[in-house]
Amino acid sequence: MLHTPRRRMRAALLAAASATLVAATLPSPEPLGIGDELFPQLGNPGYDVLEYDIALTYEGRNDKPLEAVTKIDAWSNRGLDRVNLDFTHGKVRSVMVNNTPADFTTAGEDLVVDPPANIAAGSRMQITVTHTSDPRGPQDAGGWVRTRDGLVMANQADAAHRVFPSNDHPSDKAYFTFRVTAPSDITVVANGRRVARGSTDEQASWVYRTGHPMATELAQISLGRSAVVERQGPHGLPLRDVVPIADRDALEPWLKKTPAHVTWMEKKVGRYPFETYGVLIADARTGFQLETQTLSLFERSLFTSGTFPKWYIDSVMVHELAHQWFGNSVSPRTWSDLWLNEGHASWYEALYAQEKAKRPLEARMRSAYELSDVWRAAGGPPAAPAAPSPGMKLSIFRPVVYDGSALVLYALRQEIGKAAFERLERTWVQEHQDATATTEDFTQLASSIAGRDLSAFFQGWLYGKKTPPMPGHPEWRSQAAEDGAAESVHH
Repeated sequence: MLHTPRRRMRAALLAAASATLVAATLPSPEPLGIGDELFPQLGNPGYDVLEYDIALTYEGRNDKPLEAVTKIDAWSNRGLDRVNLDFTHGKVRSVMVNNTPADFTTAGEDLVVDPPANIAAGSRMQITVTHTSDPRGPQDAGGWVRTRDGLVMANQADAAHRVFPSNDHPSDKAYFTFRVTAPSDITVVANGRRVARGSTDEQASWVYRTGHPMATELAQISLGRSAVVERQGPHGLPLRDVVPIADRDALEPWLKKTPAHVTWMEKKVGRYPFETYGVLIADARTGFQLETQTLSLFERSLFTSGTFPKWYIDSVMVHELAHQWFGNSVSPRTWSDLWLNEGHASWYEALYAQEKAKRPLEARMRSAYELSDVWRAAGGPPAAPAAPSPGMKLSIFRPVVYDGSALVLYALRQEIGKAAFERLERTWVQEHQDATATTEDFTQLASSIAGRDLSAFFQGWLYGKKTPPMPGHPEWRSQAAEDGAAESVHH
């Protein structure tokens, strides 16, 4: 129908009145979350992210914000008149929803987007955010970590949204593409495999893409004057390690261990679950190592300080590798399921130390049993951890989720036998590969494989304030909580 000027004016007035009415009825923008007990404002309801495409421009200075464009391809699972993203510590320049400019504001650590039209349930949407990504600020806050010659990421548990807009909760895994432009003397490495690289005399552009979905907390980009050391693992698995150029030769004795580490883990739990692996050794002080997907982050000082025995470093490398199965491929549905990540990684760390360095597993577990009640009193039981201390979000990484949770696995092996336990481990990572899973999923699978109801066993071991008696070791005793203090963890 042909619209006369009068009709067009009337239509515009009606549209404006309608928009005013909608705006008047919408609540004020507020930070949302999916109700995680430990991080209630992490994640956002109403949509599932399918893919992130993150473009960054790095000018060679790690004390200056990077220009960035983050594209989020998502599927709405309910009607949305607003879309909340987790994002803070960067400046938002513009937002587009389905190629149309959208209004936006901030609320807490959320970027609140008003799409030009409501998003229908069951529809695809693409959100494009042009923003900065700022590496400045407290280094213990997470997100970007400044190294001696560049940047790396440490996003666990809730800091990916300090780097890029996201649905920053491990329950919403997605595929990632990273497009990074940097000076030509900077090496860029990210999760997944490199799929493109182009260069001029002054700049180079790098593109990396993951072959499997990934939680935001596991994202990794390394920017620095680095050497990339390539080799093959079992069945032709591509391995690439990223180290400061000056340390390339000195670190080789450690780097060359990875193929054997992967082979050892595969014999325990099955095929490595991703398209590549390697270690990223950063010249930075973090206080921890981190299992970023396909490229585990390590402090340089772990290998060079001379502080730690070689067997210990070796087993810590296996700890982070084990996370590729437990925590990365099979991700926790909530942060209260963290024990499934750290308990398993600590278990295989300890098992490796026993087999390769004659550090008895039983002695380590008995020591953990002695401290278990102290740990539970300080941080809660393994599957019902206490909330993080105010201003100390990393405080969820307490001893009870490391050796305190490996102790649960030891008790389970004692309870159901070695053969059933090993079958459980393999089945667990196979059935939940590339997905998320809960403590209940694990306990039900364990009961199924054992052929009997283990509810009472798990109730005590995972949720009890006191540590149950150890099957097969009735003589073991745990200290009363007032007799000791919680110890710190190494990673």
